[in-house]
Amino acid sequence: MIKEVIKNSEEKMKKVIEVTKREFMSIRTGKASPAILDKIVVDYYGTPTAINQLANVSAPESRLIVIQPWDKGVLAEIERAIMKSDLGINPTNDGSVIRLAIPPLTEERRKELAKGIKKDGEEKKVAVRNIRRDANEHLKKMEKDGEISTDENKKAQDDIQKLTDKYVKEVEQVVVNKEKEIMEV
Repeated sequence: MIKEVIKNSEEKMKKVIEVTKREFMSIRTGKASPAILDKIVVDYYGTPTAINQLANVSAPESRLIVIQPWDKGVLAEIERAIMKSDLGINPTNDGSVIRLAIPPLTEERRKELAKGIKKDGEEKKVAVRNIRRDANEHLKKMEKDGEISTDENKKAQDDIQKLTDKYVKEVEQVVVNKEKEIMEV
């Protein structure tokens, strides 16, 4: 039963890391990455659909993203969705593909993004610590109900603290890596 609490906590902490990495992938860094389009949805015959489900999205050059829809009729909708988004990129539509030229980030924008990443990283560390708190509360309840001894509770809480430290460090590393990527000129 203790192992189950620890295992569940670790799985939740791993999910926090996965979500952090996925969210950071969609942040524009001045380099072309198809992931920056992940949050943009297109109205495809009345259904909100992700761009990568409507088209082949590639980055043939470091500052260019090419979107080649399978259905040419959706080109205008994709273009409209990109213009409405907060990407700040103007798409170029040549009738068969859409090209997105990724402009280099200004120093001010880089600092702004880095600040946002740090803030998001802090929120993710709080999420990891909240998982620890929930697990510890669960263990205390198990001890109170006589399911586990005081020693077992103490050891389990130590194990959960080690997991917490490990995943907080991992969040910090993801933040440092993304900041470095953003600040590169």
